[in-house]
Amino acid sequence: MSTDDEARPAARLTVLAGPSGAGRESVVELVRARFPSVWVPVAATTRSACPGEVDGVDRLFVGAGDFDRMVAADELLEWSRIGPHRRGVPRAGVRSRLAEGRPVLLPLDLPGALAVRAVAPDARLVLLVPPAYRPDPAVAAAFAHAVVHDRTERAAEELVGLLGSSFLAPARPRPSG
Repeated sequence: MSTDDEARPAARLTVLAGPSGAGRESVVELVRARFPSVWVPVAATTRSACPGEVDGVDRLFVGAGDFDRMVAADELLEWSRIGPHRRGVPRAGVRSRLAEGRPVLLPLDLPGALAVRAVAPDARLVLLVPPAYRPDPAVAAAFAHAVVHDRTERAAEELVGLLGSSFLAPARPRPSG
């Protein structure tokens, strides 16, 4: 006999992407406030910390050699170069949170989202669309859902609804006896 919990799949990785200036961070901040179980990865970066930034909270600040090692060991879900620095999302945290049954929300730029799709085809890609933005049809086709960012509160609520529909607890073992 099966229970509902046994039939439900584990939580999934949701990537929130949009063009530069789309407001990903403001939407993610509200989502985290309204849906505390969602986990947002901390990116690794080779740049120095800015005043007020905390290592391990705002970013993982690593040296270029350590970043090279992470890339060579395939420890990053995706990574990119931004000016003279590099940034990337460590795989281990994403994997462990998903294994725990926690939904993961990953805010990225458009190329980063497509890079994640290449290595994690089960990830749900959500496009954050500013009101006047018209995405290229080929880019839009890569995304499972689009959220119009006309108001941050409304966009966050829609994203919470999407996350809630993908946050399904992993199957629990049957009691023995």
